[in-house]
Amino acid sequence: MSQALLLSDPESLRFHAAEQHILGRLASGEFPPGARLPSLRAVSRTLAVSIATATRAYLELERKGLIEARPRSGYFVRRAVGALPEPRLAPARPAPPIAVNRSGLIAAALSALGDASLLPLGVVCPSPEVLPGPQLARIMAGVLRGGAGMDLNYTPIAGLMDLRRQVAFSRQALGEAAAPEDVLVTSGAMEALYIALRVLTRPGDSVAIPTPTYYCFLQLLETMGVRAVEVRSHPGRGVDPGELAGVLDRHEVAACVLCPNFNNPDGSLMPEEAKAEVVRLLAERRIPLVEDDVYGDLPFGPGRPGTCKQHDREGLVLSCSSFSKTLAPGWRVGWILPGRFMAEALRVKSSTNVSTAAPVQMALAEYLAGGRFERHLKTLRQVNQRSVASLRHCLSAEFPPGTRASDPQGGSHLWVELPPGGDGVDLFLKARAAGIGIVPGNVFSTRDEFRNFIRLSSGGLWNEKLREGVRELGRLAAAAALG
Repeated sequence: MSQALLLSDPESLRFHAAEQHILGRLASGEFPPGARLPSLRAVSRTLAVSIATATRAYLELERKGLIEARPRSGYFVRRAVGALPEPRLAPARPAPPIAVNRSGLIAAALSALGDASLLPLGVVCPSPEVLPGPQLARIMAGVLRGGAGMDLNYTPIAGLMDLRRQVAFSRQALGEAAAPEDVLVTSGAMEALYIALRVLTRPGDSVAIPTPTYYCFLQLLETMGVRAVEVRSHPGRGVDPGELAGVLDRHEVAACVLCPNFNNPDGSLMPEEAKAEVVRLLAERRIPLVEDDVYGDLPFGPGRPGTCKQHDREGLVLSCSSFSKTLAPGWRVGWILPGRFMAEALRVKSSTNVSTAAPVQMALAEYLAGGRFERHLKTLRQVNQRSVASLRHCLSAEFPPGTRASDPQGGSHLWVELPPGGDGVDLFLKARAAGIGIVPGNVFSTRDEFRNFIRLSSGGLWNEKLREGVRELGRLAAAAALG
């Protein structure tokens, strides 16, 4: 189903809402296996939807193998749903700063990027089907026709003011003190992170990072000769300020890098008071914080989570994000709010790619100014929530006993712990041979803490092909457990 259909078909949205409502009641244990489900008339009345919509929701759940119809008796629960405990924490043992050495395995994981032959369970990226491609294409065509040569020129190093203004407006809405002059446009969030770390560190320095953390952070530290000091990330609440304080007491670090909103890979969300406490304790030590907020716009609930940057009073928080997870991955447009480090950030930017491509900046600025982005985000969040829930339910049905999985409140990825004895790298290689892309857990840490983990993602509409891929992964995981 296309994005246009999603936006123009309220009945489709009502159907998916009904399906998720029933799934939620199954996952809560309200209806155990064998229990009779409410009648179609009762569902129709409770959710204020038509009998046809209620029927469609039940038929979809029956197709997924979660419920079954019995002649003249109604619908019954076929098996448990969502019965997956959260993954266990890494051991709480002090560790010295570690030189990162994960380049070979990270390169193998990154080779799935753009590989259309692989089922995309390994790349955290929205599918084209859920993006406003036609709208962006029309805007870009207008930019190229009427750019008067601006689209062919270099832009200012800091980026086009129209786009910087739109980014500043969005950050002001979050309570951040951001003027357009405070925004530096980058080629994706990775360039923003690179600029931040180039400004703040030198080879041999140490940086505090969560464990698990996004493997491209580790690759970036490795290429820069910077060591990692790992702080545990709890699957539900992220980095604990007290544990971070203990690490900072034991080690001298040049900066801290956090992804407080739906951390990749564990999907954790730091409570708002924890964000404020982290900013306070780092400011006391004059340690800059690099905040990756690339998933902050993708909550499942009604409220957008806050940021560390909104608590920043010293200019020590460097906030980074992009439009790659929400709007146009291939356009590679991101940004950084460098705080007090703007002058240094501009120097680094000017020594790398000088400026970000003009046409994509012009088109994005026009798209954002038209007020379309929030409407698009509303739909994308619904799609992500349904897809992640379906992925999690499929895991509970298809993976062997002992499997654990995160239960995130946003984003589009799951952190999966295989049963004891499972090997994420082995499953990664076997899945690749079967045409399925996943990411092994070992690439998300400098140590071998997550050998029996994998990360799965689902950034598009859930479909039968994805379900069959997860079923095959479950067969491979079960065979490994037996072997």
